This record gives sequence, structure tokens and C-alpha cells, in this order.
Amino acid sequence: MDSKFSKQPGMARFYRAAVLGLAIAMAFGAPAAVAATPTAAVQRNAVAQGLYELAYSAKQDAVYVASSGGFGDDAGPAQVLKLDPDTLAVQASIPLERKGFGVVLDDANDRLYVGNTVDTSVTVVDTAQGKAIGIVQLMEKKVGKDGKASYTHDLRELVVDGANNRLYVTGHSGEGSVLFVVDTQSLALLDTIPGLGNAKAPGLALDAPNKRVYTSNLLGEVVVVGTDTGKVEQRYKVSAEQPMNIALDPAGSRLFVTDQGSEMIRKYQGSSIEGFASTHPGKRVLVLDRTTGKELASIPADAGTLGILLDAPRKRLYVTNREAGSVTAYDSDSYKPAGTWSVPTHPNSLALDAKNNVLYVTIKNGEKDEKGTQESVARIAL
Repeated sequence: MDSKFSKQPGMARFYRAAVLGLAIAMAFGAPAAVAATPTAAVQRNAVAQGLYELAYSAKQDAVYVASSGGFGDDAGPAQVLKLDPDTLAVQASIPLERKGFGVVLDDANDRLYVGNTVDTSVTVVDTAQGKAIGIVQLMEKKVGKDGKASYTHDLRELVVDGANNRLYVTGHSGEGSVLFVVDTQSLALLDTIPGLGNAKAPGLALDAPNKRVYTSNLLGEVVVVGTDTGKVEQRYKVSAEQPMNIALDPAGSRLFVTDQGSEMIRKYQGSSIEGFASTHPGKRVLVLDRTTGKELASIPADAGTLGILLDAPRKRLYVTNREAGSVTAYDSDSYKPAGTWSVPTHPNSLALDAKNNVLYVTIKNGEKDEKGTQESVARIAL
């Protein structure tokens, strides 16, 4: 997801450039040369300003993408767009009262949860009815030393456990990131779990069968929260300096973490983390044993490694390279590159139609793109 590291106007540019959020090769040397997939396999459509995360609904046979509308005087409306999965044409627009960024889909229960990052809340969308049905406020504003009321935390990732009626959301803060727990039936905040680290906590993944939530932070840690205990159960230091998004291997104990390697984030870390010293350029995917934190592999990637998605049945790992403007596929067993697609300017988040083997990508504009122009969704036939 495009990094929403701060609500402050000056840091908004940092958020958009940094992320929604690993190039020294280790065990595998430099990346092998991989022929780009023919451009005919890639479709794209510019649909709205301020696109962030997206999800594919097999039940509705549609792609849902959050549009914040952007910022400033020329900002568009906050909305969720429903796209045709074949043509990417807009089928419907679902208005939002608050700007939408991260999303997670509970397809079985016809719910799309949308993170309102700058309002520290979640909007609940009924995908069967095609409308927003509620807002869950996760935190109230507090008056600071300047006498102004503001939220102390903003949001990034969301994961949902539909079978157990729970939604988990990371709350960012350099003073102490937290995990919000929401009851998806009553739409009430159940708990705010501290201990994710005194730094931004970008990554989030759910292991529902084993009752664990995995998070990452910019202190270079993976922090594990028990969904049954409501507390931090484990934390381990990793070699990734900028651990961003996370993917879990459902059939094993592997944890895949993108290590972005952004110079802008590195400067942020240097100014906000006492004693920080950079020792690795990032631009890679780190493979960990999630039960012990042991490093299993380091997969070289391209510039701005960010989004990650594992298609376990097909043994494919997909990664967005935000600065390089590409999406790369890896064999999830051998970790060798298996294909790459050019999708400039800044590919961001990923969603998969597993049945039809189609990948969807949000694409952010860059500094050289005309301000106020619409951002895109790409469809990649794999």
C-alpha cells in the first residue's frame, strides 16, 4: 500500500514516495536476467485520483479499488470504485464520507473494509448492496502541546478473519504503534494492543488457524501478536532495515517480507530513530522462518520493493517494484525470477483472481506526471 506514514502535509509527499510503504545479493547472487512478458498481457485504465489498495471479489466478479481523491484544491471525491475484471471499466462508484486508502475484503460475508488513514477509522462497505453501511472510529483526537486536537495514530494495513468476526488494523506512531481489534458483527472496537514498536509499523499479515498476527516495523523487527491472548507473544530482529509488506506461506512456516530500500525512508529513520545507522541497501525480499525469526533467504529485487502477494498453489510470489515501475514474479520454492511486467510509474498494491490467474495492480503517478491526473489499475494475464 502506498505509504501513509504521516498525516502532516509535508510528510504526505514522503508517504506517497516511500510506500500504502530490501541490493546486495546474499545466497542467490545477482538477479537472473528475465525476459519481460509481452505488453499484450498487460491492460491498464486510468480511473480516479489517489488510488491505493484494491481487492478482487470472486463472489461479485469485480475489482474494488479505494480512491482517496487525492489532496489539495483539485482533489476528487473519496470513493470505492467497482471495476469490470476484464476491461477495468468503472461499473459503479460507492461514495465515502472519509478518504479511503487500505482495503481488505471478506468476500464470504459481502464486506469490504476501507481504512480511513487520516481519520483513524474504518469504513464498512456492503459489496452486495454496493454502499457504505458504517464507520468504526478507532481512536479519538487528543490535544497536543500546541493546543490543537489531532489523532496520534494513522492507519496502514487491514486484515480480516471472517470466520471469527474479527478485523485487525495497524495504527502507526513513532511514539508506539498499536494493533486495533474490531468486532465485525457489532462494528465495535474491542481492543487496542500496544507493543508494535516505537516506529511506524507498515506490515500486517494474519495466520488465523494458529491465532497469530504478524507485523513489521521500521526498527527492523517482526512483532507477533496472539489473537487469542491479545498481547505481543514474540518479537525478533531481522536484517531488513525497511520491512514493509508481508506474505505468509499457508502450508509452512515461511514469512516473506519486502525490504524497500528507499532513500527517503532511510532519511526518515535517521532523523526519528535514535542511533539508527544504515547497513543494508534493501531492494530485496527477505524469507524468514516465522516461528523462530531465522533468515532463510534474501531474494534480490528491483528498486522500491513494496507490495507482495503469494499464490501458494501455483508457487508464485509477486512483488511490486515501486521505483523501477515493474512487477516481478518469482518461483516461491527456488526464489528465481519467473517473469516481469513494466507498469510505470509507481506500481503499488496487488490483488489476485486465483481462478482465472489474473493479477491486478494499482499504479501511482510520479512527480513528473501532471498534477490532478487520474491514476491507474493494471490487469496482468499471467
